[in-house]
This record gives sequence, structure tokens and C-alpha cells, in this order.
Amino acid sequence: MKLLLLSTLSVAAVMASSLTQQAKDNGLLPIPESKSELLKLIDNSKNPITEKKVQLGKKLFFDPRLSKSGLISCNTCHNLADGGDDGVSAAVGHKWIANPHHLNSPTVYNAVFMGSQFWDGRDPDLEKQAQGPIQASPEMAATKEHVVATVTSMPEYIKEFKKAYGKNVDINFVKITDTIATYERTLVTPSRYDDFLNGCQSALSKAEKKGMQTFIDKGCATCHNGVALGGSMQGFALTAPYKYANLGDFKGDKNGLVKVPTLRNITQTAPYFHNGGIWDLKEAIVEMGRIQLGLKITNTEATEIESFLKALDGRKGHIMLPMLPASTATTPKPDLN
Repeated sequence: MKLLLLSTLSVAAVMASSLTQQAKDNGLLPIPESKSELLKLIDNSKNPITEKKVQLGKKLFFDPRLSKSGLISCNTCHNLADGGDDGVSAAVGHKWIANPHHLNSPTVYNAVFMGSQFWDGRDPDLEKQAQGPIQASPEMAATKEHVVATVTSMPEYIKEFKKAYGKNVDINFVKITDTIATYERTLVTPSRYDDFLNGCQSALSKAEKKGMQTFIDKGCATCHNGVALGGSMQGFALTAPYKYANLGDFKGDKNGLVKVPTLRNITQTAPYFHNGGIWDLKEAIVEMGRIQLGLKITNTEATEIESFLKALDGRKGHIMLPMLPASTATTPKPDLN
């Protein structure tokens, strides 16, 4: 009996090892366990991560006064208490108006691993991306001048910028958005999936391993790969029309390519697709098979893949709301128009 048990465990270990190798051969990469290796992936040599910049960036991320209305912060559409998004089909911004193109807010969690930012991939990194929503009229609707005037009106912010960048720091719009991006670079969520690829063979259940195998065999990893399990620009609806294509007018970038969303924390980021057309994860899996792979994914296969995707729910760091500096007489007043 003991020999049989040892033999069974040995076979299971070999199978898990084989699956790990298959995953890596198909471009699936884990978040590194080593802090130093992780830093190599998330840091930006032009905007190095420091603890003081992270803490300042966190305050700015949660500060609604950067918006024209004084009501919308980065966290409004990228709620860190949930999946890092807003949970609605189309992002809602200034004057509570839905995005005119019916675009869904992507999660900010693990966005640092993405090769492109925005659905049309127009920006390469989080620093550049952070400038967009603040100025976009359907989002925070602010001007660069408003943002700088707001931040520099508060002595506490000025003091923190000097601590983070030196006493001669120029607190301009780019410096402010770079600081927000520094904080966003730290929002990574390692999961049991990463533990498995990093060598812990018991991190996934038998059903989750079966789901990973199906995910690979069906070709899902063709687009959902890398550390981000997404992030590249790909053609959309390659083998059949997307059934909710008329929900909004987004057609991708100039070449018709659309950014592949991350699958990390996917159970927490419904609704799915660029226009939030599908709310059910299993339905989204079946639709992707139909329009991207030209496959009819069965209910059993969709259930298997869904089981694997649930293992991508990551461990989020405990986030305590920051105490923001008090406004002063020179802080720009909220404008609801």
C-alpha cells in the first residue's frame, strides 16, 4: 500500500512538472517569487520606484481633487477594493456620463506587466497612460494647469514631493502623473497559479490543472500569455463576428488591433470585452473560442477553463486609505459643469 501511494504521488508529480513545462513552452510566465526579480519587471529606469514616491503616488491616486468636479479619483474607475476596475459596462466619468465609445475600464492590477496601455494600445507604459484619463473630458475632465494648481496649493504635497524627488523638484503635470504611475507599478497580485509555475505542485487542484491543460490545448495561450496573461495587440473577431460588436463604436487601433486584456483576477473584473458586453465568465470563454480560435468550446471545456481562471485570483496587499492633505484657500474649487 505504501509503495502504491508513493508511486501514485510520483506520477502526479511528473504530470504536474510536465504541465508546468508545457505552460512555459506556451509562453505562460509567473510573477517571480524573488522581490529583486520582481523589481526588475516592474521598475522603470526613467522613473525608479522608491518608497517615498509610492506613498505619494498612492495619495494622488486616491485624491478626487485632481478631477475637474473634485469627485473623481483614479480609484473611482480602478477600485482597488475590488478587481481594480469599476464593475460597469462602460466607464462613467465627468457629469456621470458613460464613455461615448462604450469602453470598459481595464483593471489597474498587474497593468505594469502589459505591453500596451488603453484598448487601442496607444501608450507603452503606465507613466504615459496616467496622463490620459485625468485630461479626458468623459473621465476626470481636468487640465494640466488644474492638476498642478491643485497639488501645489497644499504645503503637505509640496513637502512630500521634495522628500521624494529633492528640494529643487519641479512639480509639473508629468511629475505628478509619473508619481501616480510609480504607485500603480506596485499593484501586482501573485496567485496560486504563480505558485504552481514557481514550483509548488500542490498549489493547484486537480480540476484547476485540468483546466490549465485545456486552456493550453485549445490555444487560449496564443494571446493570453506572458506574465500579464495578456497585454499584446491582436486582431479581434478573427474567425466570426463578435455578437456584441454594435455595443459602442470602438474598432481597435489604426490596424484594427485590440489590446488583449489580462486574465488575472478575471473573476472580479466582469463585465468582459472592450465594451463590457458579456457578464458571465463561461459565456465569455465560449465566445472567445468562437470568434478568436474558430472553435466550439463545449460546456465541459468551458467549465474546465473557468476552473483554471479562478486560480488566477491574486493576493492583494492590504490597502489602507491614505489621509489626504487639507485643501487651502488657493486650492481650485470643484467645477461640476
